Amino acid sequence: MVTLTGPRQSGKTTLCRSVFGEHAYVSLEAADTRQFAREDPRGFLAQFAGGVLLDEFHRAPELAGYLQGIVDEDPAPGRFILTGSQNLAISESVSQSLAGRTALLTLLPLSYAELRRFDGAPKNLFAVMLQGGYPRIAQMHLDPVGWLSAYTQTYLERDVRNLANVGDLEAFQTFTGLAAGRSAQEQNLSQIGADAGVSHNTARKWLSVLEAGYLIHRLPAWHRNVRKQISKSPKLHFIDSGVLCRLLNIRDTDQLRNHPLIGAIFETWVVSELLKGHMNAGRVPRLRHYRESRGLEIDVVDETLGALRAIEIKSAATLTSRFFQPLQRLREQVGETPMSPHIVYGGDTAQTRHGIPATPWSSTASVCEDITAA
Repeated sequence: MVTLTGPRQSGKTTLCRSVFGEHAYVSLEAADTRQFAREDPRGFLAQFAGGVLLDEFHRAPELAGYLQGIVDEDPAPGRFILTGSQNLAISESVSQSLAGRTALLTLLPLSYAELRRFDGAPKNLFAVMLQGGYPRIAQMHLDPVGWLSAYTQTYLERDVRNLANVGDLEAFQTFTGLAAGRSAQEQNLSQIGADAGVSHNTARKWLSVLEAGYLIHRLPAWHRNVRKQISKSPKLHFIDSGVLCRLLNIRDTDQLRNHPLIGAIFETWVVSELLKGHMNAGRVPRLRHYRESRGLEIDVVDETLGALRAIEIKSAATLTSRFFQPLQRLREQVGETPMSPHIVYGGDTAQTRHGIPATPWSSTASVCEDITAA
């Protein structure tokens, strides 16, 4: 059994129907189909002895218990393929009924390495970040601003109601916009709650809703050295830079280029590329951030494969010596521990200074390959 999750419109259904074309296909989005599945789950599943792709599985997660019995009775692999776009509902179903019985994978929007395979794909950094990675935009050459406006509105009006009992969608929309303004910053529930006019607990709940809907990812703090006074708050990152730009009301590349949050937007884009590099290889990413109370900050610390890699992210097109200093300081602090430092920046030329490689934004895929192959 395979369970594939990810945000809406990330290509889950297209991918699964291509790979598992011999399976029957059923979407649980349809009300009558969903009613049948819920009212007579055994009869519903009995139709698909030869295998089935159950799309939008989060709409009827109670099927998981019945699938457990079927798989336990006949463990032949590959018969059931589940997809869903609500992480919370899927995770609960898997942990309660399907743990050890299904491979759990995540499909995020296109990485830049995938995006550039499309005809007419943007080649300019700012156009890439403005468009984001949703396949439909690239495939149909759609205006990203218009498509992403409709996408975020649909998410607010539909998925939020399914994920949580959010009574005031306007307040939640305001909260989401405020969260966008804090991408690549440490999570501060009290501050964002106060700015949005909601309680600390509501802010915590609403961030969980954004995470369950695959709009955001929280990068935990790395605190391997307990002797240091360090931050233990996670860093907030949006999954898709196009959605982030839309929520920040950025409508063109000139506005993006001159935006006061361009550094944060670029950092978020690179973090998303690293996540995709691991997830596309079937790995569970172990990405962290590091900040000491006295100033040293490292944007990403990656321990996915056990080895330590520290990555600094700079949106500037020109490298300066100060970009390398935090990595040099961390390298001194970890001492005998093997550590691979790296910089990803907004320029066009690969360089190495002070023994630290710097990779241009367009070659971020090579950084992902180094990480996943190390």
